[in-house]
Amino acid sequence: MTTSTPVRHPLTGCMTALCTPFRGGAVDYDALTKLVDWQIESGIDAIVAVGTTGESATLEVDEHIAVIAHTVKVARGRIPIIAGAGGNSTKEAIELTRASEGVGASGLLHVTPYYNKPTQDGLYRHFEAICSVTKLPVLLYNVPSRTAVDLLPDTVVRLAEIDNVVGIKEATGNLARATELVARVGHRIAIISGDDDTAFPLYAVGAHGVISVVSNIAPVHMAEMWDAAVAGDWAKARKLHFALRAINRALFVETNPIPVKAALALLGRCANELRPPMYPATAATVEALKKAMTAEGLL
Repeated sequence: MTTSTPVRHPLTGCMTALCTPFRGGAVDYDALTKLVDWQIESGIDAIVAVGTTGESATLEVDEHIAVIAHTVKVARGRIPIIAGAGGNSTKEAIELTRASEGVGASGLLHVTPYYNKPTQDGLYRHFEAICSVTKLPVLLYNVPSRTAVDLLPDTVVRLAEIDNVVGIKEATGNLARATELVARVGHRIAIISGDDDTAFPLYAVGAHGVISVVSNIAPVHMAEMWDAAVAGDWAKARKLHFALRAINRALFVETNPIPVKAALALLGRCANELRPPMYPATAATVEALKKAMTAEGLL
């Protein structure tokens, strides 16, 4: 393992892909307020509002912007709030970008356009168009398992030349791919793990943080793992990585964010409610979560 420490870039560290709490079909803003405060008090470096874990696909546009605005308001400048502003239409993504900037977001997370499968040149043009309408820093987001399109390293290298592209959430789960990105553009943009189970391995090769699902329920543990890596305390970071493995597995036995919503409900932090076509976790998943969370001292 390398003994070098990860480098800090803008919008780096342990960042939570925050759930959007619901009650009775509507956004539960009281629960959202408490979640944001808890995350900040637990040492999280930034929050991603209305990303995949925040159920961006099923929020109405007005709700989408309202959740970002509320998260910004509650944070009060204590940490950056990164707005999930992606879409599979460039026009829609630009509109969400402008709206997110208008309500005070600190940065933007832009997923590759899903379903329509643009070419690599189409992907470049999509992100270039978005970056041209905002001064906010932009994190690219590559998650082929959900979008059916892969943002390849050569295209990332091209995009890294755009001034306000500051990083990429790399969620392929492919360690070799992420390592290649660190080697090729890690000196210019932040390479962020988009999978909790690859966070520690990627820190070890010089990545710049994680956008985490696990930190929704274990923010202190995830923040401490990043802080240990930055300090060069690899023994502590490794210990936390292995301690969180059971929780990480349990949070992904069903499609995210189904299990993490169940886990938050077990902690009493929000209702176990999702937007259809997402529905609450099975009893078996809830039992697995209870077991893992109890073993780690979360319950």
